[in-house]
Amino acid sequence: MSQADTVTGVAVDVPTRAPTGQTHAYVLGDADALVVDPARAEPLADCCERHDVAHVAVTHHHPDHTGGVAALAREHELTVWARHGRADAFAAATGVSPDRTFREGTTIPAGNGVTVVETPGHAPEHVAFAYGQALVSGDLAVAEGSVVVGAPEGDLRAYLASLRRVFVRRPARLYPGHGPVIDDPRETCRRLYHHRLERERAVRAAVEAGAETPDALVDAVYEKDVSAVADLARATIVAHLEKLAVEDALVWDGQHARPV
Repeated sequence: MSQADTVTGVAVDVPTRAPTGQTHAYVLGDADALVVDPARAEPLADCCERHDVAHVAVTHHHPDHTGGVAALAREHELTVWARHGRADAFAAATGVSPDRTFREGTTIPAGNGVTVVETPGHAPEHVAFAYGQALVSGDLAVAEGSVVVGAPEGDLRAYLASLRRVFVRRPARLYPGHGPVIDDPRETCRRLYHHRLERERAVRAAVEAGAETPDALVDAVYEKDVSAVADLARATIVAHLEKLAVEDALVWDGQHARPV
């Protein structure tokens, strides 16, 4: 990454299910810059002025990544970008319609050029933004723990493909939506990938042992107490069941699972 390819992170306090209680917004570049995932506008106002921000985009439409889009766009006259084919969903999530849309490989004319990389799975519209050797990766990866990929929006087949895709890109670092910067992207992608496969094996084993419902599978699969995040655990189990059903590894009718 050249000296001009600056990535500036701002941790924003915001209601979120992430353990940190914060979402990281990032400003890419120092001229005609792009701000990514502005959770709230107020903490980013000075940063937008200092870095001559001209564009705004989000990695995905979850509220802890979109809350400041409309206010920043209005106050700083930013060009608003959204994923092609998702403009209406973007407007519903942010309160503002996009000025322009992007696809895989689109270059946003911010800084020295920001390239869009599709990384669905955590959410269907999820993307990352490549800038120099860095990748602003939203909720694709975290340095510790794992990312929620839960039904109905989460797609584990897409998520695993996105991890593989980032692995082969070999970025120098990942700038995630939550937690610290990731300096070992390939190892992190490998860890998250194998974590999902281990969870999948546990789900299959539990179904073969007689667990049929998502609630029964949560009790069988999770070794720790997940009562505080029971809804997320259940959504994750359902996403695994949907993946395994598509692959004909088990039968899932939306309420009950059984072995093939």
